[in-house]
Amino acid sequence: MNEKFSDHLKQYALSIQQYQVLRSLRELGGEPANLLTLQAEMVSKNSNTTRLVEKLRLKGLISRIQSEENRRMVEIRITERGLNLLAEIDAVHLDFQSGIVEGLTEDEILTLNKLLEKIRNK
Repeated sequence: MNEKFSDHLKQYALSIQQYQVLRSLRELGGEPANLLTLQAEMVSKNSNTTRLVEKLRLKGLISRIQSEENRRMVEIRITERGLNLLAEIDAVHLDFQSGIVEGLTEDEILTLNKLLEKIRNK
């Protein structure tokens, strides 16, 4: 499934991990995040969050601003361009998701979601 999703995101020039960072930032509703916050949200905990953030910054999808008070603290926010890209992905994402689970019943989908949440929150 990860491979299919990865292929799906290639048309947007994003990796799964980059997509996760953008979604996490969007969920914050404009509030800044730091690298530790984003790392905690990652499904794959061994991702190099610093490198992911820098790649997204270079694409103009996020901003990364160093705090004036604490030079070690970095505020990361999604940009308008990042929000627009996620909106574009969302528009076709439902079709992609439907194709993945089309052979499952509603009860099986609910069970799958519960199991995935349990694994993710380990």
